[in-house]
Amino acid sequence: MQVLKFGGTSLGTSKNINQVISIVEKKAVNNKIICIVSAVGGITDALLKAGHLAKDKNADYKKVFHQIKKKHLLIAEELISAPVKTFLLDLNSQLDTLKKLLDGIYLINEISPQTADKLVSFGELLSSYIITEAFKDNGNKVVRKNAQELIITNSNFTKAEVKFEITNKNIVHYFKTAKQQITIVPGFISTSEHNEITTLGRGGSDYTAAIIAAALKVDVLEIWTDVSGMFTANPKLVKQAYPISYISYQEAMELSHFGAKVIYPPSVQPVLFLNIPIHIKNTLQPDNKGTVITNDPQYYSAEKPPATGITNINNIALLTLQGNGMVGVPGFSKRLFEVLANHKINIIFITQASSEHSICFGIDVHDAPLAEKIINEVFEYEIDTRKIDPILVEKELSIIALVGDKIKNHQGVSGKMFSVLGKNNINIRAIAQGASERNISAVIAEKDVKKALNAVHERFFESDTKQLNVFITGVGNVGERLVEQIKQQKHYLLKNHKINVRIVGLSNSRTMLFNAEGLALKDWKEDLKKGQKASILTFLDTVKALNLRNSIFIDITANSEVSKLYEQYLKESIAVVACNKIACSSSQKNYSTLKQLSLKYNAPFLFETNVGAGLPIIDTLGNLMASGDKITSIQAVLSGSLNFVFNNFNANSKFHDVVKQAQLEGYTEPDPRIDLSGIDVARKILILARESGFEMDLDAIKNDSFLTVSNLKSDTVDDFYKTLIEDENYFQSLYASAESKNCQLKYVAEFNNGKAKVGLKEIPVGHPFHNLKGKDNIVMFYTQRYPEQPMIIKGAGAGADVTASGLFADIIRIGNN
Repeated sequence: MQVLKFGGTSLGTSKNINQVISIVEKKAVNNKIICIVSAVGGITDALLKAGHLAKDKNADYKKVFHQIKKKHLLIAEELISAPVKTFLLDLNSQLDTLKKLLDGIYLINEISPQTADKLVSFGELLSSYIITEAFKDNGNKVVRKNAQELIITNSNFTKAEVKFEITNKNIVHYFKTAKQQITIVPGFISTSEHNEITTLGRGGSDYTAAIIAAALKVDVLEIWTDVSGMFTANPKLVKQAYPISYISYQEAMELSHFGAKVIYPPSVQPVLFLNIPIHIKNTLQPDNKGTVITNDPQYYSAEKPPATGITNINNIALLTLQGNGMVGVPGFSKRLFEVLANHKINIIFITQASSEHSICFGIDVHDAPLAEKIINEVFEYEIDTRKIDPILVEKELSIIALVGDKIKNHQGVSGKMFSVLGKNNINIRAIAQGASERNISAVIAEKDVKKALNAVHERFFESDTKQLNVFITGVGNVGERLVEQIKQQKHYLLKNHKINVRIVGLSNSRTMLFNAEGLALKDWKEDLKKGQKASILTFLDTVKALNLRNSIFIDITANSEVSKLYEQYLKESIAVVACNKIACSSSQKNYSTLKQLSLKYNAPFLFETNVGAGLPIIDTLGNLMASGDKITSIQAVLSGSLNFVFNNFNANSKFHDVVKQAQLEGYTEPDPRIDLSGIDVARKILILARESGFEMDLDAIKNDSFLTVSNLKSDTVDDFYKTLIEDENYFQSLYASAESKNCQLKYVAEFNNGKAKVGLKEIPVGHPFHNLKGKDNIVMFYTQRYPEQPMIIKGAGAGADVTASGLFADIIRIGNN
């Protein structure tokens, strides 16, 4: 014999009910089936709504009733091919009885708990009647057994308590003699010892099924819903959530208490006491494995992870009773919880400081005004004498709970949970962990729930996969290459590095585009053209509002206004990856502030491409410093643009033409004066000096510019190019001087003994800089460990592809952090 319970949207339409019939028919081939059904989806709420409207003398109750009637008649019509006359007469008779009950409530302007039970009982009575007839119409031998004839309770209306001795006797006696293969039983409803209609309260249909399953000691209770079992998290909030194959009763109770709505804990107590497994299945996807709730050790391997699931409860108010007058004084807790219990206010969460200075507890936010009032009344004397403070009430909060039987056997679970929350700028208002150590609960801001669930789920349930949510501003030449590189490498990173990179936001100077689930990169250029008007402040506000875990802001502009926003990003624990050199070469105070904010908010601030494009110069320097080495001097060619220019300039070319070529090939900024003036190189050596541990500002760097006065004073780029033509003889003289000494012209940056300078130099044969080709950069680090033979880093130091790869490397560094 098998006991199956169906409810929710499983019974919401005739199509779904036909699926229920199909499931039961297949199981009935080899077993007798007891099928417990709840009301048609949405009907219980509609009945209560109609009742309250009638009580309030609102004639709209009639409209709600007609909707209820229409829905049942439509389902009956669609399910039953040729309904017999007596069925339709009886169905309409039951609906007429419901209408008379509502009319009576309207007349007397009252709905007592007893009347409420009678009212809502129509939901299960009507659904079971229609479903039974549908089974018969399919040719099944089926009997509808009214649960009111089996389950006997006291007269505590709306939440009646079962008299198990007589109830179990009734169930065993009836099914021992029942001949039919399929029995339909309405859930939720019962009868008191005085023959009054009662109901079993929240989760009542599950309770009916559990009572019958326990009385008959079946092998398993199947609860069929609209989800494929219990999930590791709410799949509506966490896309990566997946069904849990096996879970213990205790874990299921914890998850359900903290918001997982698949089962209601009190309703399954009868089968829990007998260790009867509960199998949660999906009516709409019956072949899915679902979740088995059992304590049988054969289902659990020794490698079972410490955490089984994470869940949440929203609409929480956190109340704190505190004061020095509480310390060492017995009775405060008793008085506090007694007054709450007397007013039927349920406590969801509780924690108390070991100093006894405060008691903190969470309740439903709707109970907060009453709780605040009665607590302040109970402790009026202590508040007036300033022994304690008035009760503190905080709202717009949620509880998240990490649940698992093996949490207590694994060290560091709490640390991992709170660490990942901290890294994502999620503030924890209160923490609780029961003595059983089966769950770790934290109160957080309601706005942070989705990010918190995803961050913790990723940490504990996604095989160490880390999702990075990337926001890119400045999608020009380099930005376009970066997007394409991410698109190309996405699956490789996921497979080989367990990093899931999602581009969530893009912006250029005209438009911007966002998608919280990640942008589809197939036609991203066209999509961006159709985006909203670009704004750097709106971009920031959107990143903050999306509030995604592991968010990374990437700046590929040369915009000083964008760089001024880094501080705000970092304060939101949003990592910053900067191609833009302005922030790191701004004042020492601003640079130091950004570095400090990065540490304070656990938000990486990376800028590898500030020096040497994709070359690992800053990363290598950081590793040297972290390992205890000390920089004594730096010599470098740091401008791929200038190196390209002087490698291609000779007696047979014009300086103007070579600079123009460099600009056209993307080796210089749109304004080449930035590159040729030496200011860009000065910024780079400044950044290296700061990363070496020295404090310095840009004006302290000596810049021996090779440009003429007319070059430097040009007002526009076009004027600048004109001056290059006019000063061609000067530039030829620079080349001729170097050529006569068999030297190469290189623009060199130097840092030594705390001082830095940049300028054009004639590099002799044999020097590491002499044969530097094309757009290459080279850096030589002299350190205490490398005093004579420096550490040398050399390679392409300009170009869109290598710069994009440097940015990509910073993204991957964050992913591996």
